Amino acid sequence: MTVDAGRDRPRAHRRTSRGRRVFQAVNGVVLTVVVIVTLYPFVTIVARSFSDEAEIIAGRVNLVPRGFDLGTYRLVMSDSLFWTNYRNTVVYTVVATVISIVLTTCYAYVLSKPRLRGRGVLVGVAVFTMFFSGGLIPNYVLITSLGMKNTIWAVVLPNAINVFNLLVMKAFFESLPEELEEAAAVDGLNTYGTLLRIVLPLSKAIIATMVLFYAVSFWNSWFTAFLYLDQQELFPVTVYLRNLIAGATGAQSAGGVGEADALQAAATLQSVTIVLTTLPILLVYPFIQRYFVSGVMLGAVKG
Repeated sequence: MTVDAGRDRPRAHRRTSRGRRVFQAVNGVVLTVVVIVTLYPFVTIVARSFSDEAEIIAGRVNLVPRGFDLGTYRLVMSDSLFWTNYRNTVVYTVVATVISIVLTTCYAYVLSKPRLRGRGVLVGVAVFTMFFSGGLIPNYVLITSLGMKNTIWAVVLPNAINVFNLLVMKAFFESLPEELEEAAAVDGLNTYGTLLRIVLPLSKAIIATMVLFYAVSFWNSWFTAFLYLDQQELFPVTVYLRNLIAGATGAQSAGGVGEADALQAAATLQSVTIVLTTLPILLVYPFIQRYFVSGVMLGAVKG
């Protein structure tokens, strides 16, 4: 019996190894296809941003730039207003992300406590806003009446808490062992001390994930600033580049330039816009991505 069992184990091991190799091969092929499908549009956009306008209009630009030209980059980056708006974007993103992380963390930590009175009402209020809102005009009237128009607060406060992120953090806090907080209470820590010294150090993965979510959202946001800001020196760079594209396409309809010139300018500006607005996030993401998957999975284990 011992000899037979010993003979069976290598066979099972070989079967398992063979199946695992097949899985890894199929998984590798699928992931390679996903990477190609994901990168192809972005690489094409980068190639278009460095190509001559005529080559873009003719449809000859694919993965490699043709008629290498930095004219549009020089045009955009030589404008002092561009750098002012870029600085605004950095400030808005940093301030808004800090505020959002603080509010979301505090709200989620409170909601994770089953003993909290009125917990169901607070959860319901948050979830209600996912499906219903006051509408564009009431929000505009509210922001204006509060004196926040043409200020940074009109950009960073209206969307300070994302309910999806709130629920993910709530689920993560609920997954933490209660014994840790009970031990902290025995050692004399109050609620704030427990949150700051016990819970937050264990929550680096989920916090890093939420920072990435919020930072990307605020960096790419343009409509809120477009709605509540009237002064060009207060615009984020997304609104600046949006106005460039609108000006290039609007010039054609206004008869200011020829049809071909307008199309060429718009085509190049669109590519440059995407590159300039996504590059900073692409540079930051590698430093956060190791927390990304673990943070989302930990926050989705328990609901």
